[in-house]
Amino acid sequence: MILDASAVLALLNNEPGAEEVRAVIGNAEMSAVNVAEVAGKLADAGMPDAHIMRTLAIGFDTLPFGEDEIALMSSIRKATKKHGLSLGDRCCLVTALVHKRPVLTADRAWANVKVRGLRIEVLKERD
Repeated sequence: MILDASAVLALLNNEPGAEEVRAVIGNAEMSAVNVAEVAGKLADAGMPDAHIMRTLAIGFDTLPFGEDEIALMSSIRKATKKHGLSLGDRCCLVTALVHKRPVLTADRAWANVKVRGLRIEVLKERD
């Protein structure tokens, strides 16, 4: 399972879907780009740098973002741009494509994205 930044933030902030993320975290991976995205959000919230690194050591593997991922970026741009997905979102999606894994997100807009070979799972909202 590839984690989107929004899924990790849902876990860290105990938001809706946190239990779903907690259930997969030990077997999950995340793009280095999206790890940096989470680190930035934590810094924006005032968390000290040393604490950010400890917080991010929650049990997922960090995957590099390299040439294979970059090569796919343009191929999914059209399918994702119309749904308002950001560069970070696309980085997560191409990481999932390259590694042939499903992706887990809290971002509801992703449910409408259709890219061949990509399985997107959106966190459930609390009842």
